[in-house]
Amino acid sequence: MIYHMLPAALWQQQAADQPYCASTVASEGFMHCTGEPELLLWVANRFYRAIPGDFVILGLDPALVQAEVRWEKADGRYFPHIYGPLNLDAVVQVYPFPRDAEGKFLPFLS
Repeated sequence: MIYHMLPAALWQQQAADQPYCASTVASEGFMHCTGEPELLLWVANRFYRAIPGDFVILGLDPALVQAEVRWEKADGRYFPHIYGPLNLDAVVQVYPFPRDAEGKFLPFLS
């Protein structure tokens, strides 16, 4: 399983008959993901804590992703990057991403 986080409002607006395309596909060429829940928690609190609102996490089956998935090194770790739009049948789970009162993201898997 690989994971991708995004604002809940964006996911709620996602058309069921269209692939999902993160804004970073246009700006960076790929969609950011992580392969470990603990690493996603670290990334969320490092880069997204100041962004208000609810977030969700897409649990993706990499074997079902039609776009190219590359594991690339960043910050001394390897992250899966999806090079193109995401076909929705690769989304096998949608998790709410809980936060505390100060906006800190909390573990989403128990």
